[in-house]
Amino acid sequence: MPLALAEFNSASAEELRPALLACLAVPRWADTLLASRPYPDFAALSKTAEQVNPLQRNEIRAAIAAHPRIGERPAGTGTDADWSRSEQSGVDNADEFAAANAAYEERFGHVFLVCASGRSGEELLANLRSRLGNDPETELDVAGAELAKIAQLRLAKAITA
Repeated sequence: MPLALAEFNSASAEELRPALLACLAVPRWADTLLASRPYPDFAALSKTAEQVNPLQRNEIRAAIAAHPRIGERPAGTGTDADWSRSEQSGVDNADEFAAANAAYEERFGHVFLVCASGRSGEELLANLRSRLGNDPETELDVAGAELAKIAQLRLAKAITA
């Protein structure tokens, strides 16, 4: 259930931290958002969230580990699992994704991460295949930028103006 900004500004950090980590599993990001309260409006919160980036490579790796493979619906009933299912609703070619995911994971050592919201399965698969040409460091930077996009979308779901 989304929180109103006024509730976000006044709730305890212990209450809010799990919701923020569901948006982006990077403790530094969540702690920065909590420490910068109160926010006059959602735009200020969003700007603070954006300013924590770029994420450090170790943070990107840890946050990627919290995401399911694209094309595989996450199990469970948590907020982040619900968001992942919703964000991946356009993915319908699971067999092709399974093969492409395997190639990606073999090359880079982690799951393919992309902001899938509002994008078709074909578009996401083409993106995955094109990113196979990246070197590992570039790909980690691309994944970090995708994590930031996902975090912004999820933050807007978690906190209402």
